[in-house]
Amino acid sequence: MKTPDRQELARLLPTPTERDLPAGRHRHHKELLLAAIDSDRPRPHHRCSRRRLVRPHIMLPLAAAAVAAVVLLTALPGTGKDGSVPPVEAAAPGTPHGAATLFDRLATVALTTRTEPVRDDQYVYIRSKATTTAHIRPVKTGPLQEREDWVPQDPRPTDDRGVYRTDGEFVRGVFRTDRKFVPIHGKTTAPGIDRPTYRWLASLPTDPDTLYQRIRKENLPMRDGLDFDQTVFESFGQLLSRNVMPPRTEAALYKAASRIPGVEERPDGVDAIGRHGLVITREDHQLDQRTEWIFDKTTLSFLGRRTYLTKDCEKGKKGTLVWADAILERTVVDRPRQLP
Repeated sequence: MKTPDRQELARLLPTPTERDLPAGRHRHHKELLLAAIDSDRPRPHHRCSRRRLVRPHIMLPLAAAAVAAVVLLTALPGTGKDGSVPPVEAAAPGTPHGAATLFDRLATVALTTRTEPVRDDQYVYIRSKATTTAHIRPVKTGPLQEREDWVPQDPRPTDDRGVYRTDGEFVRGVFRTDRKFVPIHGKTTAPGIDRPTYRWLASLPTDPDTLYQRIRKENLPMRDGLDFDQTVFESFGQLLSRNVMPPRTEAALYKAASRIPGVEERPDGVDAIGRHGLVITREDHQLDQRTEWIFDKTTLSFLGRRTYLTKDCEKGKKGTLVWADAILERTVVDRPRQLP
């Protein structure tokens, strides 16, 4: 669905350079993230906060991205003898100015992407890899798990959340032996921020300021005292990384995301399978975590996300990986379980 001119345009667009910057300057059935910690009392410096984030379709990594003036070592899963890879050194601190420039480049490239309209009876197919959780406190990530999602685009309220399989195995209860689809979720949901169909995405305003306010209203604060801007940042990342949408909508979402307070650009980051790319990042200082969106340095396509700790605390040492994913394929098919 993406045309060759995307890569060429990405090469031609200006790349942020250091002289332009001011001085000094992250699954489907795992719907609950970490439980919310008591936010009504001051937390000790050695503790990390936790919060709960619910998304009906896929677990979001709750955390953040940001301006650390130190170099962090982020351990990513991989293929070493013990199932791990050497730590990946995170890049130098980012800047808001660089983020604005990168968002403009991403929006411009999005407008050149040829995307055929998705029919209401079709499915968005997403193949990805993500870390699993081996231990929560202290945080320890398990091996990577491959996941395939077939997401229905039905514009009516429905309890059909689609079909998915992990590491080649379909989730039990989704299909009977006669392969007739049997919904297992029960709760009817209309298209919206929690079920973003192509038609719903196409209906969003394309004025960046109006769209930014719309996405903020579509999200609800998780809890008083928690960083709502981070919730909004995670929501934008979910929309942009795991959906197919009209080029104008994608471009507008990038421009709208540039309005989120605290977003920055950093020159290098690594997704769950070790691909390096340019980074849009934001730090949640209340959770002492940083979330990064990673984009291919040549094509500017969305590669994946990762979240890691920015301070030593009960969840682990500074630089400990909390969550990471990698988007391997994103396209449209006519029925569930159909491969591209």
